Amino acid sequence: MTKKIIVGIITASDRASKGIYEDLSGPAIIEVLTEYIASDFEHIIKVIPDEEDQIEQAMIELVDQNECCLVVTTGGTGPALRDVTPEVTERVCQKMMPGFGELMRQTSLQYVPTAILSRQTAGIRGNALILNLPGKPKSIRECLEAVFPAIPYCIDLIEGPYIEADESHIKAFRPKKK
Repeated sequence: MTKKIIVGIITASDRASKGIYEDLSGPAIIEVLTEYIASDFEHIIKVIPDEEDQIEQAMIELVDQNECCLVVTTGGTGPALRDVTPEVTERVCQKMMPGFGELMRQTSLQYVPTAILSRQTAGIRGNALILNLPGKPKSIRECLEAVFPAIPYCIDLIEGPYIEADESHIKAFRPKKK
C-alpha cells in the first residue's frame, strides 16, 4: 500500500491571519509544488498569526494528526521581534537540516543583499520534513527551485511516501540503486 502524500502549508502572518491582506504566500507554495510534484498529493493550509504557541500547535498537528510528510512554512524568518518560525521549528523537530537554509540564503543572495537577514531552516519531525521559506512569492519560487531536488529523497530517508517529481519542471535527485 502506498502512503498518501499530504503537504501542510503554514503562513505565519499577523496581518494575513486577520484578513488585513490576502495570503499570497501559501497559494504561491501550492502553485510551485503542483508544478514540481507529479504524484497525487493533498494539501492543508493554515494561516495563523506570528505567535509561537500557534505556530508550534500547527506544526505538531499537521505532522502528528494529519500525517503530513512535508510541512512548508512561509513568513516569520526575518530578524523582526515577532519573527519566530525558525525557533519553533527547532523546538518541534528531532533533527535539524541546516543545509536547506544555507542553500536558500545562498540562492537568495543572487537576487538581494538582504538575504543574509533570513533565518530559514528545516528539520525532521517523525516522518516529516518541516521547511521554512521566506514570505514573498518570488522568493518562495526561487528557494523551492533550489532545495526541491533534495526533498523527495529526504522524505524517502525518513520513511515517508514516495514523491515523484515532474521532470518537465524540475529533477529530483535520488542516488542510483546498486
